[in-house]
Amino acid sequence: MTIITFLLIGWILNWFKFEKLIIQAFKELFNKDVSKATYYFLFFSVGVFGDVVLLIQGAYYDYFLDK
Repeated sequence: MTIITFLLIGWILNWFKFEKLIIQAFKELFNKDVSKATYYFLFFSVGVFGDVVLLIQGAYYDYFLDK
């Protein structure tokens, strides 16, 4: 669920041209040209990390066993 949430956040920030800021930051910091795919992959990676943390904490088990 966290993956979808962060991809949705990335999509909404895309409306405000936030991806251009991220792409420019990568270009200046790392001297690498990146695309929008990298922008969405960044949000996907944060979402995966969030899901793994929730899994380790046992939050998923609590959610599914309480219902």
